[in-house]
Amino acid sequence: MRYVLMICSDETAGTDPEQAAATGCGGWSREMERRGVIRGGAGLAPSDRATTVKVRGDEVLLTDGPFAETKDQIGGFTVIECGGLREAVEIAARHPWAALGQIEIRPVEEPGPATA
Repeated sequence: MRYVLMICSDETAGTDPEQAAATGCGGWSREMERRGVIRGGAGLAPSDRATTVKVRGDEVLLTDGPFAETKDQIGGFTVIECGGLREAVEIAARHPWAALGQIEIRPVEEPGPATA
C-alpha cells in the first residue's frame, strides 16, 4: 500500500531545515532506499512562496501563501510503499523530522478501473 508522509514543522520555531537535513534526513533516506520503500518525494520551498488556487464559478482566485492558517506547514513529502499502516508508522517514526516537527501519514487513493 502506498502512503504519503507529509513532513511538517513550525516555520516560526527557528529550526533550520538545511541543518536538520544535513544531520539526519540523508541517512533516513538511504536506509529507506535500502529497504525498498521509497517511491518518490521532495522538499518544498517555504510557505511564503506558495500560491493557493480556487475556482468559484468562472473565476480563478489566487492567494499568496498557504490556504491553511497555521504555524505548522508542509516542508516536504515522501511517497512510500509498504505492508500497511503499522509499517508506515514505523518508517515515519524513524524520520528525523518526527522529533523536530511532525509527520502526517495519508494513504494514497489508488484509481479504480476505468468505466465506459
